[in-house]
Amino acid sequence: MRIGIGADHGGFVMKEQLARKLAEEGHEVVDLGNMVHDPNDDYPDFAIPLARAVANGNVERGILPCGSGVGASVAANNVSGARGTLPRR
Repeated sequence: MRIGIGADHGGFVMKEQLARKLAEEGHEVVDLGNMVHDPNDDYPDFAIPLARAVANGNVERGILPCGSGVGASVAANNVSGARGTLPRR
């Protein structure tokens, strides 16, 4: 599966770990950033491009690790054709 992944500073470490694990399991991972840990970045800078990639079919699924997940979900939901949700715990 072709999976897009992106995160701001709140989810950067988890994004890196998930990307490695997904690749090890044979998935094609498309990393939409951030590529470095930057405490001044912001989730919409990564959530919007990832949601667009899902909506236009460039990736089959998208993962947006985040501090809480709420902001990233809201930002992704502003893209027509994409739906951001929080995982159940």
